[in-house]
Amino acid sequence: MTRTVLVTGVRGHVGARVAAALAGDPEIGRVIGVDTAPPPAPRGRGGEQDGPVPGRTEFVRVALRGPDLTRVIRDADVDTVVHLSLVSGSGRAGGTGGGRPAMKEHNVIGTMQLLAACQRSATVRRVVVRSTTAVYGSSPHAPAVFTEDTEPVEVAHHGYARDATEVETYVRGFARRRPDVTTTTLRFANLMGPGVDSPLTRYFSQPVLPTVLGFDPRLQFVHEDDAVEVLCRTAGADHPGVFNVAGDGVLLLSQCARRTGRPVVPLPSPAFRLAGGLARGARLVDFSPEQLTLMSHGRAVDTARITAELGWRPKYGTAAAFDDFLRSRAVPGGPGHLPLAAVDWLADLLTKR
Repeated sequence: MTRTVLVTGVRGHVGARVAAALAGDPEIGRVIGVDTAPPPAPRGRGGEQDGPVPGRTEFVRVALRGPDLTRVIRDADVDTVVHLSLVSGSGRAGGTGGGRPAMKEHNVIGTMQLLAACQRSATVRRVVVRSTTAVYGSSPHAPAVFTEDTEPVEVAHHGYARDATEVETYVRGFARRRPDVTTTTLRFANLMGPGVDSPLTRYFSQPVLPTVLGFDPRLQFVHEDDAVEVLCRTAGADHPGVFNVAGDGVLLLSQCARRTGRPVVPLPSPAFRLAGGLARGARLVDFSPEQLTLMSHGRAVDTARITAELGWRPKYGTAAAFDDFLRSRAVPGGPGHLPLAAVDWLADLLTKR
């Protein structure tokens, strides 16, 4: 029986959901959620708050970079750690509030501190880490489908992908130093769902969708419900190794755009990057360099390993996950208002610039 689970990043939507789901599992004795702020109430399908977080999660206000984490793990006899605290965007998107330096410190230094606390613990026996398929990168020279053993064609040099690559390096080092601890690394495709707030969901929520002229990248999504289920399954039993997690199938960016009903503005690559920089500076969309690359070359991964390991398939394919996200983000006023909204969006972008 899993006695005590510690979940990091519980102020995030997925972290809060995972903690609540684990707390509702009768096979788990105790769930402790740690973060710098308490978890929010779960979001409804339109993004509204639905009331108090269910379950019996105990919240402890702790910064990963601080010294108190070791004490929390020791005093609670934690045997399972689920690390969900990586943020994918600086500023408003990531919640770090200090731009890219604070994001890197939170993601990389925070994970180092957490793993150091786990290494010193005499009770920790299982560590689950949320990573991302962004570690594979996006490149015109990349394979059609990445497996867990595929080496990236181009090493990430910045942003969330770089942080995740460094985090996975530290996880491998921890696994070598503590072979008695089961380590699981889950590389998630881009999350989609009613409660997901990410650079990509904000991109698809804009009234106009700029794209890169001449490119139609393949995209893969995983629904938040499936992500929560995989995290709970790997937290409750030993599943060592690295696993890709994504919904079945792919969507082309053009197919996604048609589903949104929003106008598309194809731009030459330099102009697309300029628009991305303007949008990021105006805090409209977090167009990080890795997002810009994804919008040119896309990415798809193989999920056979996680299917074989868990005997499980996601309830939502890539298309179904995206459609569920769109249903929750209906545009007020309907499609007839989109052209005017697009003009307003572009005017706001240029004015803020």
